[in-house]
Amino acid sequence: MKINFILPEFEVIRDRDSCVSCRICERECSNGVHSFNEKKKIMTADQAKCVDCQRCVALCPTSALKIVKADCSFPSNGNWSEASIKEIYKQAETGGILLSSMGSPSCLPVYWDKILINASQVTNPSIDPLREPMETRVFLGKKPDKLKRDSDGKLKCELSPQLSLSMPVMFSAMSFGSISYNAHKALASASCELGIMYNTGEGGLHKDFYEYGKNTIVQVASGRFGVHEAYLEAGAAIEIKIGQGAKPGIGGHLPAKKISSEVSQTRMIPEGTEAISPAPHHDIYSIEDLRQLVFALKEATNYNKPVIVKVAAVHNIGAIASGIARSGADIIAIDGFRGGTGAAPTRIRDNVGIPVELALAAVDQRLRDEGIRHKVSIIAGGSIRNSSDVIKALALGADACYIGTAALIALGCHLCGNCQSGKCNWGIATQQPELVERLEPEWGKKRLVNLMNAWKNEIMEMMGGMGINSIEALIGNRQMLRGVGMTSKELEILGIAHAGE
Repeated sequence: MKINFILPEFEVIRDRDSCVSCRICERECSNGVHSFNEKKKIMTADQAKCVDCQRCVALCPTSALKIVKADCSFPSNGNWSEASIKEIYKQAETGGILLSSMGSPSCLPVYWDKILINASQVTNPSIDPLREPMETRVFLGKKPDKLKRDSDGKLKCELSPQLSLSMPVMFSAMSFGSISYNAHKALASASCELGIMYNTGEGGLHKDFYEYGKNTIVQVASGRFGVHEAYLEAGAAIEIKIGQGAKPGIGGHLPAKKISSEVSQTRMIPEGTEAISPAPHHDIYSIEDLRQLVFALKEATNYNKPVIVKVAAVHNIGAIASGIARSGADIIAIDGFRGGTGAAPTRIRDNVGIPVELALAAVDQRLRDEGIRHKVSIIAGGSIRNSSDVIKALALGADACYIGTAALIALGCHLCGNCQSGKCNWGIATQQPELVERLEPEWGKKRLVNLMNAWKNEIMEMMGGMGINSIEALIGNRQMLRGVGMTSKELEILGIAHAGE
C-alpha cells in the first residue's frame, strides 16, 4: 500500500448553499482540482492538487469558494520546520532535485524595509512635482571622462550609444517559453507606450515582436538560443547573461513540454526537446574572454548598441563589477538572490547569492573608489516591489531598476509558485494554447502602463519631498537614506547613516 506522507497544503472550502454547480471552477482549473460528482450532483475538490492560484475564487459567480491554508500540521519542532520535513518526503519518494519558481520566500532580511528616505523641510525646501519641472528620464551607457569643447568653445556632445528611458524602470529578462506569447506581447507593447525597455530573456525574439525592437533588450546567454545576426540587430541593446539572481552559478532549463512549435522556431531548437543552458559560457573563463565577446557583439552591430553584462549578486561582486567595467561593457546589471525565476533548484534559490541592496552599494562604492563609475551604468534587479524600492536603489547607486515579478503580478500572477509545471491558470507561465488565451495582451498592456505611470508619479512625489528635481541628482545620493534596525557593519556596507544621525 502506497503511503502519502505529504498532506495537502491548501484546503478548498465550498459554501454548499451558494454553489450552483455551474462547473466554472472545473473548467478553469488546469490542475484538475474541481470535478462534478454525477451521483451526488455536487462539486468536489481534490485538495492535494491545489496550488492556491485563486482563479476559481476570482471567477466563481456566487462567491462560493475560498482557499485557505490547511490546518493539519506536523508536530511542532524548533529545528525541523514543516517545509523541511515535506522536502525530505518528496526527495525520498522521487530521488530528484527539488524545483521551485518565483523568488525565494526565505525569512531573511529585506533591506529595503530597513531603509528610510530623508525628506526636505525648512532648510532645503521640498518641490511640488505638479507645478515645478521634474525630470525622470535617464540615459544608460558609458559617459565621458570629462567635458570637452571644440575650438569655438561649444560643448562636444558625442556619446557612446545610450539607452534612453522615460523613467528608471524596465521589465527584466523573461524568455518566450518561460512565459507565454501573450505575456511577452503585453510587456513589449507596454514598453513602447511607456518609452522604456523590456528584455527578451534567453529565448530569442519571436518574429512578431521585431516591431518593438527600439524598446527591446536582446539577451545572449550560454545556450545562445535564438541568437543570430537579425536578432542582434533588432534590439536597442544587447545583454550578455552570465548569472541570474535566483540561481547564481548554474545554467537554465526549460522543460520539453514548454517547447512548443513557436518556441522551438524562436529558440532554434527541435520541438519537444529540453532547452538546457550550460552553467558557464564556454568561451568565457576570464575578464579577457568576456572582453572578446563584448567587442564581438559590438563589431557585429557596428558599435551602435550598448552592451550590458548581467551577473548575479555574490560575495565578491565589487571585484567582478570592476572587471566588467574594464571589459568594455557599457552597463552592468546586478540581480539579487530574491529575484524571480520560472524554475530553479530550491536549495540554490533559497541559499545562494546575496541581497541586491548590499551588492548594489558595494559595486557603486568600488567603482567610485577606482575612479571608473562613469564608465558603466548600473541596473539593479531582484525583488524590486514598488516605487520606494526604486528610489532607494537609485540612492544606493543604481541608474535604473529591472522588475519582473511585479510586472507579472500586474498581469494577474498570484505567486502560486507553479511556473515550472507549465499549467499557469492565468495564462502567464504556460505554452498551452487554451491557457495562453486567458491573458489578453491589450488588457495586460493597459495594466502594465497603469502600474508604471503610478510608480512614476510616486517617484516624482518622493523626489519632490526630498528636494530633488531630477533622477541624476538622486543616483548615488546616499545622504538621502537612513537605516533602522541594522548593525554597524550593514550600515557601513550600504554607506548610509542610522536614523537620527
